[in-house]
Amino acid sequence: MNPRGVLLDLDGTLVDHEGAAAAGLRGWLPTIGLVATDEAVARWSAVQEPHLAAWRDGRISFAEQRRRRVRDFLGTRGSDAELDEIFAGYLTHYESAWCAYDDVADALTALATAGLATAVLTNGSRGQQLRKLGRTGLGDRVGPVFTVDDLGVAKPHAEAFRRTCDRWGFDPGEVLSVGDNHALDVLGARAAGLSAVHLDRHDRGPAGEPRRITSLRELPAHLSAG
Repeated sequence: MNPRGVLLDLDGTLVDHEGAAAAGLRGWLPTIGLVATDEAVARWSAVQEPHLAAWRDGRISFAEQRRRRVRDFLGTRGSDAELDEIFAGYLTHYESAWCAYDDVADALTALATAGLATAVLTNGSRGQQLRKLGRTGLGDRVGPVFTVDDLGVAKPHAEAFRRTCDRWGFDPGEVLSVGDNHALDVLGARAAGLSAVHLDRHDRGPAGEPRRITSLRELPAHLSAG
């Protein structure tokens, strides 16, 4: 079945989160007396995932996952207010580096020309993700935005996709999910009855994924694939 709607991930798919995070860290660390080495950037990325996973599972708040990341990265045990202030310094630099990938505008135009509806499903918090879309010029182009805050459940849980489709007004079988995280955006979507395409921008695999693209410009060719 040809899709009626294309459900897009945000970070790593529409907006370069990795690039913004690295730029944000390199701008922030010198302000707190630390050197922004490649190792520091890699460690910041590594320490975040367990805490983001705990937030996605509903075990901690969004603010708490930020605090735990700061604790692990800096080895500090400050109060919640102190940790929030520290993270705010990073956030300022991170947000200033937000930008859309250069293939996004063309892809959205192609999808609109094909008569397909688009929407965004993201594991980010609603306020931040709406600001991100607005600041990168995508806010009026992507359709409705669904977040963990709205749905009460995060990707890769199949219920996140089912609730999104229900609120969007489509059956899961009418929707194609597109995202850079294979486990979250592809396997989770398929478990809910959607079709899915993996956007593998950095050639990280997994090997053997039959519906794989390296740029959103390749997406139109996959719209009617099985």
